[in-house]
Parts: sequence; C-alpha cells; structure tokens
Amino acid sequence: MVDPPAPVPDTSSTVVRSAHVLRVETGRSPLPSADEITPPPRKDPVTQGSLETFREQTRAWLEEHAPKSLHNTNDVRGRADYWGGRKADAPADVRRWCAVMAERGWTAPTWPAAYGGGGLNPAQARVLDQERRRLGLPEPLIGFGLKMIGPTLLQFGDEAQKQEHIPKIIRGEIRWCQGYSEPGSGSDLASLQTRAILEEGRYVINGQKVWTSYADKSDWIFCLVRTDTTVKKQAGITFILFDMEQPGVSVRPIPLISGASPFCEVFFENARALPKNVVHEVNAGWTVAKALLQHERAWIGELFTSSITGAREELVALARQYLEAPEGPLPDAVTRDSITRVALEEQAFLLTLKRAAQRTRAAGGRPGPESSVLKAAGTELNQERRALATQIAGPAALGWEGPGFSERELDLARTWLRSRGNTIEGGTTEIQLNIIAKRVLGLPG
Repeated sequence: MVDPPAPVPDTSSTVVRSAHVLRVETGRSPLPSADEITPPPRKDPVTQGSLETFREQTRAWLEEHAPKSLHNTNDVRGRADYWGGRKADAPADVRRWCAVMAERGWTAPTWPAAYGGGGLNPAQARVLDQERRRLGLPEPLIGFGLKMIGPTLLQFGDEAQKQEHIPKIIRGEIRWCQGYSEPGSGSDLASLQTRAILEEGRYVINGQKVWTSYADKSDWIFCLVRTDTTVKKQAGITFILFDMEQPGVSVRPIPLISGASPFCEVFFENARALPKNVVHEVNAGWTVAKALLQHERAWIGELFTSSITGAREELVALARQYLEAPEGPLPDAVTRDSITRVALEEQAFLLTLKRAAQRTRAAGGRPGPESSVLKAAGTELNQERRALATQIAGPAALGWEGPGFSERELDLARTWLRSRGNTIEGGTTEIQLNIIAKRVLGLPG
C-alpha cells in the first residue's frame, strides 16, 4: 500500500544500490469506435506503422474525451488520486474521467478484454501512457485493486472469481485493502493467527490485522487467515476475499508522527466469508500471498518514481533559496556533492526500473524477486532526498504550524517524517535484502 547533509549510506544501503545497479466529456464522437481502434492480438508483432496509427487514434480520442478541467493537472501539488470504491468522494470530472477510460478498458490497458480490460500489448500501453502524460492528465484510477489483487486474481483466481471481481476493479466500483500483517506477525508473516473456521457453509473469521492501509476507506479486503493449525505455519494459510461492510468487521485508524496516516487496525469478530471467495485452494494461500507481494513491491518502486524524479531540480532550487545563491555554482561544496549523489542514484534507479519493467513484460506481467530491489532502493532514495531537503532548508524546515513558515516549509517537515516509515511498510529493507541475496544474487542461505 502505495508519500514517498544526506546521511552516509550504511552497509545495507550499499548492498541495495549495488544490486540495483547490477541488474470527460461523455457522448458520441466522430472519431474511430472502440472496434476500429482495437489492437491486434497480443502476440502479433507491432509494426512501427501500426503503432503510430494507434498513437494518432489514441491522441485524438484522449483530446476529445478527457475532461478539459483535468488537462495539465497530473503534477499539481496536493492533487488527490482517485481510488474509486463505494465511499469515494471525488469531483464529477474525476469520476467522469475514470468512467470513460474504464468503458474502453484503459484503466487496466493490458488486462484481457474478456474481463473488461483494454487488451493492449505492452507497446500500445506505453503509447497510451505517453499520450496521457503529454496532456498532463492524471491516471484515471489507482489502488490495490489494479496493482495487487487484480493481477493476483488473473494468475490464481478461478473463472467465476475473475468474472465477478475483475470488471468491478476496472470500473473502480470496489476499493480493496490488504489484510496481511498482525500485531505479532510482521516480518514473520507466516506466523499469523487470524482464524477462519468453516461453519454451516461460511467461514467464520476472528482475529486482528494491523498497518492495513486505507481500511477505513475500503469496501473489500483480501486477507490471509489460518485454516489449519496442525501443519507447519506456511501450509495452514488460506487467501480469502470478503466484504468489509458487515457487523463482524471494525476499523480503527492509526495516527503517525507526520500528522496523517493511511494505516488502520482491523478487528474481526465472527466476520463471514463465502467459500467461493477462497483464492487458489484452502491451505495453499501462502503461494498466493508471496505472488501478490511481488506485485506490491514492484508498485511501491513505481510509486517512488514520481517522488524521486526531478530531485536534482527541486534540491537545487531549495539550495539557491536558502543559501542565497540565485545563480552560478552553489557556494557550499558539501551541498553540491550531496545533490549530485542523489541525482546519480535517481538515474540509476530509473534505469533499473525500466529494466525490471521489461523483464516483467517478458514474464507475462508477473514481477519476479527483483521487485525487492525496486522497493528497497526506491524507499531509501526517497528518504535520502527528504532528509537532504530538510538539511538544506535548515531551521525553516522545522516548523509544524503557525505563522513564520511557508506552506512549502511546513510540507518539508511532514514529508520527511512520513518518509521514515518507507523502509518498514510493504516489507522492511532487511527482508528485501534477504530476498535480494538469496533469489536475485543467488548467495548461499
């Protein structure tokens, strides 16, 4: 679930960096119909000519149908992303943007058309993304449905589960949260104790989850539960889906030091789930859980791309302001060196992200263990950037509220504090390093 002088990197940071360096308006339109713009089958080669035709059609369609009010808003500070769901509170133009894109399947452009996806091949999906960005349009829909449970259902779900859940994810009708961590089961996730017992044709669930991002805003949860206590801990886990809107589910937000938090505790007291919503097999949920975590880590890496991109420009602008150096070389050599190092690491990370995306496409859209590199490197780089920004601003970055501080200065303190949790959430850096060592670098266990 996923804000993302510089401190000298410790040993773990060095290992991570070594690893990642190695490796609308609705209505009728005179433009082509959905059938006319439908791409060739995914396995067919895409010629430059056909791709350029697709680009022209896509550009024309976006210019016609994207709400004009959303043009050039993708990078606006404070703009809220649209997660969808039954509780969503978003402006009409944001909802309309999601609706028109979902009608084409372009909220999930590479997902199968049979379930409402766009059916695009990777090259066409890149063109769509490029044309959306060219107009400065935000993503029409984000969230755990598109990035985590949706891809997992496409891999492990049965046909009935795909037909029921995938179209709702694509349309943004249901918002999902992730029920993994527990008070006594964080890094040792397999030790989870939330129980699910089959009674009279339904699973009765009792237990607690913690650090559940946006549980207070979500409609459904994908949850790990223990269905067998007589086998080794990984073997007795089941991956199950159920509605959060029921008497047996209660949610309590967890405040963070930064003053805002997506995290919640979730309590299950005789909550109910249907057997048809067990994904894969009973007692075989650990396999599903691990696959979903790879999608999560890859997404976290992607999320930090926007946070990391442009670090040099932002840091230089801050330095010019607080070092009172409007032009020419920055007068402080240590600051110059620190900004340069962050900028170089940014470029290395972005190149690694591209390589990982190519590998994921080659693997049919399924991330591998290298997603741990993206998660670890991206979160640590974001922390470095935030720490360096506060150091450059000095005392001006220490404000919390009240007069004497600009809005940007208050934001510096809060984003720095929020970044401290980046290397914990979504799997700690220590866990990612173990995965990198064993499954990426092939080091002995």
